[in-house]
Amino acid sequence: MNLDFGFTDLSGTFSVLDVAIALLLSFACSLVVAWTYRSTHRNISYSQSYVHTLIVLGMIISLIMLVVGSNIARAFALVGALSVVRFRNAIKETRDVGFIFLVMGIGMACGTRFYTLAIIATVLVCAVVLLMHRLNWFALDVQRQVVKVQVPADDDDRGPAIDDVLIRFTDEYELISTETVRGGALLEMAYTARLKKNVKPGAVIEALREVTSGQKATVLTGYDQTDM
Repeated sequence: MNLDFGFTDLSGTFSVLDVAIALLLSFACSLVVAWTYRSTHRNISYSQSYVHTLIVLGMIISLIMLVVGSNIARAFALVGALSVVRFRNAIKETRDVGFIFLVMGIGMACGTRFYTLAIIATVLVCAVVLLMHRLNWFALDVQRQVVKVQVPADDDDRGPAIDDVLIRFTDEYELISTETVRGGALLEMAYTARLKKNVKPGAVIEALREVTSGQKATVLTGYDQTDM
């Protein structure tokens, strides 16, 4: 008795071996992408769960492409099924979106049995990412800081004094946010600034505390590499 291990749809016939190759290749390529992501990640928002998701997502997309094939009815059914899914996790970095699209593209290539395309795309894109990381392309040499200072909410005379301190210690600054804290008793103002050469953050904090009667002052350096 011969068992038929083939699956037939409008795109033709593919065997269990085809399924295994597509899934294993998508796994291998997604693994390379995940390693590249981990090797080039810089700030503190690294998530092991996200890396695992990249690997699984590539295999799932490959499976979906195998199931859909060129069947239009299945494609519309899939869109309807996925439309009820809601993703609520915020993407902390724009580059994370790029890696998601990369593994999706790899999964689509494997699922449609464009194996050579999947391998070439994985190698070239990951090589570009590693090259940009190694050479630090498009890095901004000017380091900026975020200065946060708290003042009493009913004290309107502190603003000019804070401006005087920032003019003395920075080359440029700009007010980016103002909010109340401690139930409205204090007003917290946040500035983006570029400290003058040889100016220490501690000196700025000390000067700000002098004009705010000892209220909290913070200078956050390298905020583009941390989660605010």
